[in-house]
Amino acid sequence: MITPGDITGDIMKLTVLERLLLLNLLPKEGTFTNLKLLRVARENLSFTEEENEALKFKQENDQVIWVNNAVDDKEIDTGEVVKALIVKELKKLDKEEKLKDEFLSLFEKFIN
Repeated sequence: MITPGDITGDIMKLTVLERLLLLNLLPKEGTFTNLKLLRVARENLSFTEEENEALKFKQENDQVIWVNNAVDDKEIDTGEVVKALIVKELKKLDKEEKLKDEFLSLFEKFIN
């Protein structure tokens, strides 16, 4: 069984926006082992009840909005496998010229 301790790797401070973007960027398909690691990564990126209460997330049209500076950036241990999957997805967006402005900080953190 894979536990969170099995996926140690780079620890990064991520903003609310970066966490939301990564939650949507992580692959939804893969090998059994990768899917288990991705599940742990999604749990780490997700927001606690306290964070949800402080951020007051709302959906407006196609956008999610929240209270700025309501929570501190969160340190996330991405793990080597998950980091490689994130890098792969970011490079794919870049190659397809589908990289958006909001992904620039993630691109810099994971690739540069």
